[in-house]
Amino acid sequence: MTLRYIALLIAGLSVLTCKTWAMVDVNMEDRVEVSLKGQAEISCIYTLKEPAKMIVWFTKSPGRDQSRKRVYYYDTLQKEIIDEGSEYAGRINFTHSHEPQNSRGSALLIINNVQLSDQKEYICTVHDVSTDSGEGHTLLQIFNSPSLPVIEGTHTGISVTAEEPSKVAHCKVDDGYPRPNITWYKDRFPLQQSNNEVKISESETTKANGLFTVESDLYIKPQRTDEDALFYCEVKYFVPGEVRMTESKKINITVHYPTTKVTVYVNPRNGLIKEGDTVEIRCEGNGNPQPVFSFTHNEEELSADNEMLLLENVKRSHSGTYVCQSIDFGEGIYAEDSVNITVHYLDQIVVTPEETVLNQGDDLPLTCNALSSLPTQTSWFKDGTWLGKGHVLVLHNASYDTAGLYVCQVTVSSLHELQKQNSVQISVRGKPKFTKEIEVGPVNKADRSVNLTCYAEGFPFPNITWTLSDQRTGQPVPVPEAENQMTDTGVISMISVRAMSELTAKCSAANELGTEEVSRKIEASARATTTTTQATSPKGTELPVPSNQPRTGGGSGVIIAVLIICLLLIAILGSVLYFLYKKGKLPCGRTKQKASKDDIVMEMKSGKSEEAVLLQGVNGDKKSPTE
Repeated sequence: MTLRYIALLIAGLSVLTCKTWAMVDVNMEDRVEVSLKGQAEISCIYTLKEPAKMIVWFTKSPGRDQSRKRVYYYDTLQKEIIDEGSEYAGRINFTHSHEPQNSRGSALLIINNVQLSDQKEYICTVHDVSTDSGEGHTLLQIFNSPSLPVIEGTHTGISVTAEEPSKVAHCKVDDGYPRPNITWYKDRFPLQQSNNEVKISESETTKANGLFTVESDLYIKPQRTDEDALFYCEVKYFVPGEVRMTESKKINITVHYPTTKVTVYVNPRNGLIKEGDTVEIRCEGNGNPQPVFSFTHNEEELSADNEMLLLENVKRSHSGTYVCQSIDFGEGIYAEDSVNITVHYLDQIVVTPEETVLNQGDDLPLTCNALSSLPTQTSWFKDGTWLGKGHVLVLHNASYDTAGLYVCQVTVSSLHELQKQNSVQISVRGKPKFTKEIEVGPVNKADRSVNLTCYAEGFPFPNITWTLSDQRTGQPVPVPEAENQMTDTGVISMISVRAMSELTAKCSAANELGTEEVSRKIEASARATTTTTQATSPKGTELPVPSNQPRTGGGSGVIIAVLIICLLLIAILGSVLYFLYKKGKLPCGRTKQKASKDDIVMEMKSGKSEEAVLLQGVNGDKKSPTE
């Protein structure tokens, strides 16, 4: 009895960490955390020198019902019972072992495919060979990560003038366990509940599978600066061993606020406006949305496309002040702004005098004027050549060279696109005058014809008359129809001639002040020789032939010179042979031939005369000119 008393005393001094006083020391973790659908392992460590006589596992559900429910039984008689009728059927396994050298044993409960219903308190009881026992307790905690948060902003704008906070966005997160928490942010600053500025409304729903759905709505009283702010929601949730968080996408909101200031813009903004341009006048308020605008010009209301007034093909009458006024019917606020535009112009140019006829030697001032809204520059041109600047151009000592079309060009110095021109035709009176001789064009290979052209100055414009005559017979030759073209100072006339014989072409020009003519000799086209020219005045004086005209007979002269050289060489060779023959150097017979057979005659012709040149024969005899 004494020994039994001592044993009971020692057992009473033992302390169990599982909050149960017993002779068997059992150790278990306070909490085991596992994800939904995962595997849970709950261990039970006990201290005994010998293997436990019996191990029993119980569960106890949270709540008022504190009754235990057995799920596993084991004893040393090799009896093992798993309560198949429970919700753990097919998902639960048990193992147990003992280490005699350490006086330590263990039991392990394994739960597969963990469900939310498995979140309970698990109790392990261990009995030794005597009647003593001990037990431990572990709480199994289940976790499930929720879906990503979904945020949706308010589609309609919210007004800064609203008296109560307006809804900004809605945030929702699904399938979380335990319940996830939602926090709202604006530009990375958390928003806290406030009666006057911020209001947050949350709701949660427990699904049939035990998971949570949490929804939250954010309400604020916006400021104008909130139109650039970014709003989002953050979700915090629990996982085994830590707390995690995830964020939704960031959204902007539409903030409505009244217009208190209006600004008017003109397009083009930096350029000058000229007549004919298209001008846009835009009105922009500092509110959102834009209010209703109206435009007036010189107190006259205009039709516009709300914020834009379009002026097409503007004129100087469009110049003036344009007023844009905004009307906010909801708030009863009015604002306005104005802009002044000037449409620049350049009127038609007036040149004085108008078309004028001058006498040779006269002086004439030409004046060019144009009314413009800006300073201008005036330039004068004739035949594309710049003559000078200024509103007045003075023509001195008029001659045929003075005649022509004078162009006055006026340009706005600061707006080069604004430019106009006008012209005046100046004619100079005088009798006809030929500035050059009759020109002969190249031979047409098709019909062997050539073009004859003459140009006569004079005003009134002269009439051109052509005559053709045969040089040998002096008989007139039919004249083809002439093509005449007027110039600023005279007339150009052209005919096409097919000369079958040598011709003389005469071009006559006549007006009320006198007559002038010029002539030229034309060789037959069939001979393809260079023509000779002759120009005569009405008094019968012969005009000089220009130095650039080809000389008569140039091609045939070269041929004759070559022939003469060849004949001279033959004559020299014959003389040498005859000299050798006289000296007896040649073994040939000395039969003497007539000198007339050894004579060589060449005829050379020029344009004015002909002469025969008799060359000396090889026998040294001379012939008379008649022979």
